[in-house]
Amino acid sequence: MISLSQLVLQRDERVILDGVNLQVNKGEHWVILGRNGSGKTTILEMITGYLFPTSGTVDVLGHRYGRVDVREVRKRIGYISQSVIEKMSLSDPVWEIVATGEYAFLRFYQEIEPAVIRKAKAMLEDFGIGHLSSQPFGTLSQGERKKALLARALMSSPELLIMDEPCAGLDLYEREKLLNDLNKLGKRDMTVLYVTHHIEEIIPLFTHVALVHEGSIAAAGPKQEVLTGDILGSAYELPVEVDWVHDRPWIRVAPKGDAG
Repeated sequence: MISLSQLVLQRDERVILDGVNLQVNKGEHWVILGRNGSGKTTILEMITGYLFPTSGTVDVLGHRYGRVDVREVRKRIGYISQSVIEKMSLSDPVWEIVATGEYAFLRFYQEIEPAVIRKAKAMLEDFGIGHLSSQPFGTLSQGERKKALLARALMSSPELLIMDEPCAGLDLYEREKLLNDLNKLGKRDMTVLYVTHHIEEIIPLFTHVALVHEGSIAAAGPKQEVLTGDILGSAYELPVEVDWVHDRPWIRVAPKGDAG
């Protein structure tokens, strides 16, 4: 699904990515975890073809970037981020925002097919916000906007769904509602890639974790192997403990000398 090999990104004297290697296989759902500024979003931009490395190779959905029209690859990728929300028109009705996902548009400038309208409204019903379909997008809460963007991303039945900190700005209640919806994505035939710096968002859906530290992959593999006190403590430079409850990790800072 995704193969990143020896990615380096350098801007003048600054090295942003330094030899990143990552292999994501079909049937796996990955979290990219790391501190602010570690390079998580930069890796996403490489995968979506909005940024190209100084050196190294990027293979996504069977295509090597630099040898393919990345716009065609993007049609097979669902993408959710704050930058997508900022590009949406707050005055457009919610169903129309969702319907744009069928064609990878940001806005419609022609008549929309009735079947697409029905599909968009049905998708909103699936996420429990069908009653908001005719409201302007700008009237939705942050949590409702994230659900609408998730519905939009799924309109084209993507093979790969990428989410960049979708829970940012949500309170505990809205976060858990969104995570509950995300946990159901395992029933769909696609791979999920999720970026966060909060390990408590690593719900049972996710099978693997890549820990990014200072532009490199510090650890990558099955989540139980990566999310240990020793590995996380080294990346975050803090003594930490990790508890697993219902296949979900929770982190706490330990008294110095007591991490385990």
